[in-house]
Amino acid sequence: MTLEEILSARPAPGQPRTYEFPGFERTILPLGLQILTVNLPGRPLVSANLVVRRGAGDEPADVAGATVLAARAMTEGTQRYPGVELTEAAERLGATLHVDASWDAFVVAVDVSASRLGAALELLAELAERPTFPESDVARLRDERLNDLLQIKADPRRRVEQAFAATIYTAHSPYARPAAGDEATVPSLTPDVLRQVHRRVLAPAETAVVIGGDLEGLDVPRMVEEALGSFGAGSGSGAGSGSKAASGARAPRADSAVDHPIVRFYHRPGSVQTELRIGHVGLPRRVPDFHSVQVMGAILGGLFNSRLQMNLREDKGYTYGVGAGFDMRRGAGPFSVRTAVQTAATVPAIAESLAELRRIRDTQVTSAELAAACDYLVGVFPLRFETPGAVVAALAGQFIQELPDDELARYRREVEAVTIERVQQAARDHIDPDRIAIVAVGDADAVGAELESAGFGELEVINEEVPAEAGAAEEEPE
Repeated sequence: MTLEEILSARPAPGQPRTYEFPGFERTILPLGLQILTVNLPGRPLVSANLVVRRGAGDEPADVAGATVLAARAMTEGTQRYPGVELTEAAERLGATLHVDASWDAFVVAVDVSASRLGAALELLAELAERPTFPESDVARLRDERLNDLLQIKADPRRRVEQAFAATIYTAHSPYARPAAGDEATVPSLTPDVLRQVHRRVLAPAETAVVIGGDLEGLDVPRMVEEALGSFGAGSGSGAGSGSKAASGARAPRADSAVDHPIVRFYHRPGSVQTELRIGHVGLPRRVPDFHSVQVMGAILGGLFNSRLQMNLREDKGYTYGVGAGFDMRRGAGPFSVRTAVQTAATVPAIAESLAELRRIRDTQVTSAELAAACDYLVGVFPLRFETPGAVVAALAGQFIQELPDDELARYRREVEAVTIERVQQAARDHIDPDRIAIVAVGDADAVGAELESAGFGELEVINEEVPAEAGAAEEEPE
């Protein structure tokens, strides 16, 4: 069979199946804590997330990393269940407990069978309200983070991510520093500091308990009120404790440090490839043209057949893969092109990436590109919500970003309504080659002269000591 015959015999894409994001109900307790419940018949494993709109982006610079470290340390024991007893209590219920912190939020979560939800919520409340932050465990976790920072320096991929953030944001922005802290702040993160962070998290007016699964026959709001009705009482963070400007929901500062094209090259002698990040400060999640940006990002660098992928990988053979997009947070997260290329292809890859950024601004996408991006985003949307945990996480994200209640329900319709003109307008509005930062980790000796002559922007080569060895440690948020 010839190639033409094989291609002609391939099945055509089908129509996206009908899907409606499940509806949810909201209850608000007297202190301001919200309860969001979503009934998913036939899903006996229930997910419950206590979500606080306060994260690493809200912490003071001198204790950077405290929120992430506090999240990790909370599961080391509580007042009622010290040490391993907390794990044993969860195991007796057949439940899993975990705590996580991001730039935008603090999450305490439990997964358990529906028949044991009430007891699991009591355990979640114990973990959320009464962690003890044992000195020895905090010291161990602090040392793990310091070791992880050594690994970041030795790992070009992680190092370029860290350097890119520090390049595009001003020092006043929390996004310029690692979410999990750095060498300057981590050593000072004592149990007392973590307790202060924890007290800040006890903010009922900025908190939701999101629960999803087969909830038939369960009075979930009553269960939550019994377990968490006093959450944050006496912390000074109740519903009437102050204006919204004083709450953790305000967007962190995200000021750009770049007003003209610059190149920062971190020298790694003998490196056979270059890690590249190209971009600038991007967008917060709450933007009116969000869906147009989603489609534009997919066409540029979010699909396997995106413009960047077809150029740098398929046509030029510079890389195994390249992506681009906006990391949207409560504040303006970064926009970046992300790839690793052969050392010899460093300058050509930068040139082609910049050309694609200009092309998507200056020329309209084709109807085929628009259709492919919309079909992909619409088609994969239901696949994102096949488990209660995924549905709960999506509703938690909607709460964190203070989005309308119908945001997820209308997502596919909004994507399908995006036009060619709206894609180009989104690119013109939000991609700016005139204030681009190019950050690389690789062999500057091999490409420096070519890079300088290319004139991409103001060039700085940084020589830094790379640790010879770094012990194994769990990779943390950076």
